Amino acid sequence: MTALGILLAHLVGDYVLQSDWMANEKTKRWLPAWAHAVTYGLPYLLVTQSPLALAVIVVTHAVIDHYRLARHVVWAKNFLAPRSYWHPWSECAATGYHQDRPAWLAVWLMIIADNTIHLAINTAAVVWL
Repeated sequence: MTALGILLAHLVGDYVLQSDWMANEKTKRWLPAWAHAVTYGLPYLLVTQSPLALAVIVVTHAVIDHYRLARHVVWAKNFLAPRSYWHPWSECAATGYHQDRPAWLAVWLMIIADNTIHLAINTAAVVWL
């Protein structure tokens, strides 16, 4: 039940409770990033009562989303591939994927990476804190 609760809390917090303002402005200014992170954390009140776990979930969510850190993870993981897949950051900054990738695919793969990072952190917080 915990795994399902974590997944549902994530989906509700990130997709149902996030306003258009939050989604469009969270990478530009901290206020929308924190507004999103706090509302994102609300469904987790049904999953954990640990103040430390909730703090980790909210704070990491704000930082990851504000800086779009998933694109850095995506870019860095390509250094595990053959050298022909290594590209400078300037050619990958939008999503972490090289600019010759189809835009729709690069965006969705970055979103999937972002969700995976959030879920891994949130699961660790709920289970161990």
